[in-house]
Amino acid sequence: MSEKKPRKTSGRVSRASSKDIAPLLKGWDYEPGTISVRRIQGKDGVAKLQMRLDLGLLQMELTGRPDGARPHGFESLLDYFQTQLVEHKRRNGTELGFHLTGSQCQLLREEAAMYYQRHLSLFILEEFTGVVRDTARNLRVLDMCERYAVDEQDRLILEQYRPYILMMNSRARASIQFKAKKYRDALETVQAGLDEIKQFFDKFGQPDALGKSQEARVLRSFAREIRKKLPVDPVEKLRSALSKAVRAERYEEAAKLRDELTRRGAAL
Repeated sequence: MSEKKPRKTSGRVSRASSKDIAPLLKGWDYEPGTISVRRIQGKDGVAKLQMRLDLGLLQMELTGRPDGARPHGFESLLDYFQTQLVEHKRRNGTELGFHLTGSQCQLLREEAAMYYQRHLSLFILEEFTGVVRDTARNLRVLDMCERYAVDEQDRLILEQYRPYILMMNSRARASIQFKAKKYRDALETVQAGLDEIKQFFDKFGQPDALGKSQEARVLRSFAREIRKKLPVDPVEKLRSALSKAVRAERYEEAAKLRDELTRRGAAL
């Protein structure tokens, strides 16, 4: 019996079964420096996210793990390791002895990058609930690696991103409140985010870094925008008018404003 020779193939795909993504990108040009995102309907009838890249596009699921995988049957590797931790505590009565290896931390970092791409896409689309969900999830990754990683580098490598994730989480939560016209709640949320970023820098002995932090600047800018929506405090309005009157040497007007502030029992 003669031996069959392997058949060479050209690697080409027929037109009917072409996997060329060019038709998907037609009319959706890549713009350097711009994050371009859209929501599409998948063939499975489920909505998905697409992010335009220079050489194509990135497609993500809206819920669950962005790539649709279920590692070890769980929604994510983080969920799997958190379940392992719970089981360890149940068996041993303590979390002592539970740890994450370098390769496990690397896998968690790679998974966190997927959630980063999705929360960024959702923020562009102003779907802030999803941003809150995914940023809170990535903060749990940081906490888990910081607490259980065997290697010190694995405990610290993600910490550099904590201010950014805190900022995005606070910004998204405050944006939901802002849209609902809950301006005071939104301002409190932003301030809480700033406090958490400050605690981060204090923890690493860098209190002065807060003043240079881009994340803090973003939140302060949002706080100013929120304050414009708050009703003006009549006492503060009087104080401002008094200050302007004094600077302009309109002393009679200034005297009346002082009298009004005194009548209200407000400090000058």
